[in-house]
Amino acid sequence: MPFATKLKVAIIGAGPAGLGAAIELNKLEFVEWRVYEQATAIREIGAGISIQPSTWRLLEILGAAKNFHSRDIYRPIDNHAVQHRNGRTGELLSSHGQVDTPLNQLHARTLRSTLQQALLKEVNPSKISVAHRLLKVIRSPSGRLSLRFENGHTDDVDLIVGADGVRSVVRNFIFPEHKISYTGRTSYRAVVNEEDIAHLNIPDAVTFWHGPNSWLYTCGLGSGKYELTSMGREPEKDADKVSWGQDATVEQHTQHFQDFSPIVRQVAEFSKDIKQYAMFAGPKLKEITALGSVVLVGDASHPLSGAFGSGAGFALEDVYTLGQSLKWAHEKGLSVKAALNLVDRIRSPHYARLYAILDEYAATDKSIRSHDPPLSFDDAVSILIAQTWSRKGHWIYNYKIADVCKDAIEVENARLSGNALPDEVQDGNAASQFISVQESAKL
Repeated sequence: MPFATKLKVAIIGAGPAGLGAAIELNKLEFVEWRVYEQATAIREIGAGISIQPSTWRLLEILGAAKNFHSRDIYRPIDNHAVQHRNGRTGELLSSHGQVDTPLNQLHARTLRSTLQQALLKEVNPSKISVAHRLLKVIRSPSGRLSLRFENGHTDDVDLIVGADGVRSVVRNFIFPEHKISYTGRTSYRAVVNEEDIAHLNIPDAVTFWHGPNSWLYTCGLGSGKYELTSMGREPEKDADKVSWGQDATVEQHTQHFQDFSPIVRQVAEFSKDIKQYAMFAGPKLKEITALGSVVLVGDASHPLSGAFGSGAGFALEDVYTLGQSLKWAHEKGLSVKAALNLVDRIRSPHYARLYAILDEYAATDKSIRSHDPPLSFDDAVSILIAQTWSRKGHWIYNYKIADVCKDAIEVENARLSGNALPDEVQDGNAASQFISVQESAKL
């Protein structure tokens, strides 16, 4: 069924995914959109966030890159992307550079709120409804979707964009069998004043300090702030863990670093204002769209628990793909379902590739923990750096989604010219195979 004169869209969630979706959909004159956010104000939680080269390219497309000031981001003087050190000895084991990366697209760290504010400046605030917690979605016999919110508000729409995070209500509506669970790891995060931590003589770098079962991450964030983040194995039951920030004690944090170097222990003990975040994740979704009228973006579409440090980038890739797919389908006189089929053909193979990398990581971790006799601290770290933190996954950060979308649309146009209707081809095998090849070619 072709598009209506105006396609009415509800975007659920006002994080980077939701705001990015608003910016992209606002470019389409045939779309009428509104963002619904459950919080009472637009705010970000957590500490820092990475902006990779691929993310910078999308921020430029969205018009939000200009909203960053150099003082609001951190980049090391030598322009490396990240350093990996042995947490016990402090030895530098690996330093990833950024050869041939344009200066304006070099990896940077910043406060999550800085990214959110940069995106917010490109969104009409009158089209964001806060204090709207989605409770359920009802689908009428005609296929139209009705939203029910906790405050009593209702809305009937043609398309739902689920940008509501790892515990997505929208995902639960279309894929109720999909479950997330605690990964056995908990993150501890703190943001301190840069001047207050200067006496510790931490390297001026984006640095991971690795151990066999945990790591500490240190780097600047711009705006005079500094980030201390760690990850450690804590295999308690799901019922004992929550994924949002809770107050944590210094003792809870430092328990993971007893065998580390003095500087790591000093850093771990430094902040008294620490938040803990249990890491939850779920299996790969076969599809990220459903019913021809619902699409998942950001963490809702790929509950990876921050595995690649590029969640904002993935989210913006999702919404860019959605915008391009809707534009293409509208211009061709096709349906919303045809647009969402194209989104799936582009993004689902991409996430399958990411989950395959996670499977490799899990195999390495299992091998280290089950080694007989047990590996030493240094040997375990060396293997982790070589097999888990190597450069083999760095194609992710240079991924060119604009090129992939362009090529995918050319494939669809070729199929149309051969009298093949996108709505009649549900598996998308040919397009998926083509896009998988293009993912490697577009780096």
